[in-house]
Amino acid sequence: MEKLHSNVSRNLRMSDSPENIIVGTRGSELALVQATTTEGLLAATFPQAAIRRQVITTTGDRRTDVSLSEVAKSEGTFDKGVFIKEIEEALAASEIDIAVHSLKDMPTVLEKGFALAAVLERAPVRDALIMRESGGLSALKPGAKVGTSSVRRAKQIQWLRPDLQVIDLRGNVPTRLRKLAEQDDYDAILLAEAGLVRLDYLPATAAQEDSEPVLKMEGLYATRLPESEFFPAAGQGAIGLEVRADDTTSRLYCEAIGHAETWLRVTAEREFLRLLDAGCHTPVGVYSFVDGSEMLLKARVFPEAGGTPQTGEVTGPSADPISLAHQLFTSLS
Repeated sequence: MEKLHSNVSRNLRMSDSPENIIVGTRGSELALVQATTTEGLLAATFPQAAIRRQVITTTGDRRTDVSLSEVAKSEGTFDKGVFIKEIEEALAASEIDIAVHSLKDMPTVLEKGFALAAVLERAPVRDALIMRESGGLSALKPGAKVGTSSVRRAKQIQWLRPDLQVIDLRGNVPTRLRKLAEQDDYDAILLAEAGLVRLDYLPATAAQEDSEPVLKMEGLYATRLPESEFFPAAGQGAIGLEVRADDTTSRLYCEAIGHAETWLRVTAEREFLRLLDAGCHTPVGVYSFVDGSEMLLKARVFPEAGGTPQTGEVTGPSADPISLAHQLFTSLS
């Protein structure tokens, strides 16, 4: 099958007849950057293709007045669906061919008729603590207010610093940064390093080990939290490409620009979530690392009612991410 896909992909690249590829995306600044990356890879791999973009407003984009959990309840959708529902509807109606998502926004089991076709090379997976002063987590005063909309981040920051207050924070990346810079509601906020790098708020590589200035936002400092200590979300930093399950051509387009190592890592992470039956409101951190033919997979699972998290760690062949995820699941203690 792999050889067949390779031959078909090569034929697609060599075809003289132009193909239309319609890419669907959310309209946030970060989503548009991710769509641009996807379109650039498609154009370079399939120069004969005519690539168009359709921007789609999702439920999560419309409802920024309440927490994500409340949005899900009021809209009658599952928690992760708030950022993909309308895009999948456009995909099902053949209004778009490829949906571009932040992979961590996608459920581990997709609705019937859809398929995750590929993922692009992963950006940095860490979380970053943004403050109005340097010094990182240890510099936060007792009782400091930390903003985030992620229950995973909230549980982990309170586990590390039980004295801190966690306050809900909604909005896209620039909006959240401005809220911290211009308002006194928050002493710090937590964001994904990947988004900060993709939007040029941070360089791809840390300029220094501790806090560093946030670019384009004078007066803010970022501390990249080690992923081995502050576990990221499953799929964090990865761009997922979703297609209709029966659309072989679009699937092959996606596979041709996909990244193999990232696919192995996120497959293990997402399978672990599936085994937990975990959604956006289950506080789970998963960390993976590939070294040659071996993969390290670690997890930290917080009880929703509170208490000490379960942890697990396994190492095994990176070529078998599903088995590795099952081993991690059974190793939790």
